[in-house]
Amino acid sequence: MLLGLAPLAASSAAAPDAPAPIEAATSSAAVELVPLQPEADIAAPVLADEAPAPSAPQEAILGRGSASYYAAKFDGRRTASGERFDNGAMTAAHRTLPFGTRVRVTNLANGRSVVVRINDRGPFTAGRMIDVSRAAASELGLVARGHGMVELAVIAD
Repeated sequence: MLLGLAPLAASSAAAPDAPAPIEAATSSAAVELVPLQPEADIAAPVLADEAPAPSAPQEAILGRGSASYYAAKFDGRRTASGERFDNGAMTAAHRTLPFGTRVRVTNLANGRSVVVRINDRGPFTAGRMIDVSRAAASELGLVARGHGMVELAVIAD
């Protein structure tokens, strides 16, 4: 069975039960496109003072590993970047990431996460991936154990 579309003869509309012969070679259809006028002007308001919405920062997963936090004795000492370490700031040490890199650290045990800024080198304990400040460790829930498994993601601005 072959199906196709063909224009209907004028008589088929008047007598639907009497099929009209369709001659595809001699039939033609004319279609006229007429633009429609809108009933009302609908335009989105333009606010000149409003800045474009910032896009969400992109994150690149670095991996998973163990995290620990700085002991109180390091508070006030110089970091590898030259700034003074502040145990109350959201900072961290990583062996290779450039200073100033922002990293999301997520505690895999409880799902809590913080964003820290890399300002020091380390950790120098085997098996550790990152050392965070006491403030970051507290937010992550790492203080009681002293360390925990985390996931690191670099945040690109």
